[in-house]
Amino acid sequence: MADLEALLVVQEHDTALDRLRHRKATLPERAVLAGTKAELAEIATPLAEAEAIRNEGSRSIARLEHEVASAGDKATAIDKMMYSGTISSPRELQNMQAEIDQMRRHQKTLEDSELELLERQETLDADFGALDGRRSTAIATAAAAVVEIDSKVAEIDIEESAEMVARSAAAAVLTPELLALYDTCRERARGVGAARLLGQTCQGCMLTIPSTEVERIRRGGLDGAVEHCDNCGAILVPSV
Repeated sequence: MADLEALLVVQEHDTALDRLRHRKATLPERAVLAGTKAELAEIATPLAEAEAIRNEGSRSIARLEHEVASAGDKATAIDKMMYSGTISSPRELQNMQAEIDQMRRHQKTLEDSELELLERQETLDADFGALDGRRSTAIATAAAAVVEIDSKVAEIDIEESAEMVARSAAAAVLTPELLALYDTCRERARGVGAARLLGQTCQGCMLTIPSTEVERIRRGGLDGAVEHCDNCGAILVPSV
């Protein structure tokens, strides 16, 4: 019976270890981290597309700005030449004025196009900014979750190490055969290898055992026999 009582101590430590490992695997911050990773994956393509469209818009505006400036420079150069006194032919001066007027009209058309692009660019910048803001928030949230996970895992690891040391000490008094049997039962019963028989109830599965079977198990336990719960398969330890 002493070995069976010690077996319950091992079970207590194993149950505590299972809880700690479950706690480690199901930290709320892990769900937060998974959510931020999913969000980052979700916005990656639209963000890249928005950035590409925005950059193309910026390049188009830069090209138009260059064309506007070039048209203005040409018109100014022709105007200076007209009033430099080096051109005396009325027809030539008339042609130069016509060219200036054409350049100014072209410049005005380019400026109108540039204004339209600038207005469109505001929308593109806003769309990109919204997505980029989501990305920045998600990255910051993920980073904070990782820090929190690492901190909590470190705390749980300390508890886990202490439980493992205590578990080893408790298991040291058991025979290798009994410990191996317990491990097999525990694996089959999803964590419960040994359980107290309290009254007619197995504390491992909380199901009732017939009274005649209980009496047989109690007698066997007093003689050092190992009995199992017919429901969950755990090694039963009768109350003293």
